[in-house]
Amino acid sequence: MAGSKGQYGIGASFTEGLSLTAPAMIVTIYGDIVVPRGGVLWIGNLIEICAQFQITETQVRTAVSRLVSAGRLTGIRDGRRSYYQLAEAAREEFDLAARLLYEPITPSNGWTILRTRAPLPDALRRQHFAAIANDIFIRPNHAHYPSPTEGMQFNATLDQGASELAELARTLWPLDTYASEYRAFINRFSPLVDKLRAHDQIDGLSAVFLRLLLVHIYRRVLLADPLLPKGTTPADWPGAEARSLFASAYLKLSEYADAAIGRLFEGRDATLPATTEATILRLKGIRAVADVKMHP
Repeated sequence: MAGSKGQYGIGASFTEGLSLTAPAMIVTIYGDIVVPRGGVLWIGNLIEICAQFQITETQVRTAVSRLVSAGRLTGIRDGRRSYYQLAEAAREEFDLAARLLYEPITPSNGWTILRTRAPLPDALRRQHFAAIANDIFIRPNHAHYPSPTEGMQFNATLDQGASELAELARTLWPLDTYASEYRAFINRFSPLVDKLRAHDQIDGLSAVFLRLLLVHIYRRVLLADPLLPKGTTPADWPGAEARSLFASAYLKLSEYADAAIGRLFEGRDATLPATTEATILRLKGIRAVADVKMHP
């Protein structure tokens, strides 16, 4: 597999301007390929995949060591071979990312207001809580986020002042940055979707690498986006267009990527399965995403 780029490849048009780091790419590889197929991958495959993104073996091994130390991966030794799997402590984070990526996102049901100690714990900050006072925080009330386990919590709806809330939102979350990242994603991958529609097929390895890049870039902005309700984001908000593009590209690439995964990537006892119940459910969720009109 080493060095193979295939018909489409990972060329400059797809990677130009990107800063791809080993830890983040490894997280993407495990989230998209490994976790739904039993969770274990041979490090040799990990090194080969990352090489397609100009990430060196030394960078991969250093990143894996740090992910193990951070409690996100665990190692398995089998003779001279090393395998790594997702640590149980990291499963909730991976499960949340998977729900956001591979399932329709229901609109928020009002707002969650939390009174708790400052500074805000990292776990709550990752759930998009933003400070409206020293110890008062707010976020959209989304079903996919767990309820806070600390502090005093209220669920609220907006009775008046929608325009004021929209103005406030721009000060609480960097919406202009997220919009710019969504548009960059659209500009980068729209030509790929056009190519996929124009050709009958794409070779499997190219599909694997392109799908990983698609997930990697979209995941980064999607997990940062607080997914504000309609009327709170700017009128030209590009989130729905980006999500539709992601779903279309992911479905088409998966037609060829999954078979290649089943041929070439090794788990502990055998090659990874091309499909599992989990991958089938993901594709079903992505098809539903393609049919759902998200908030603009």
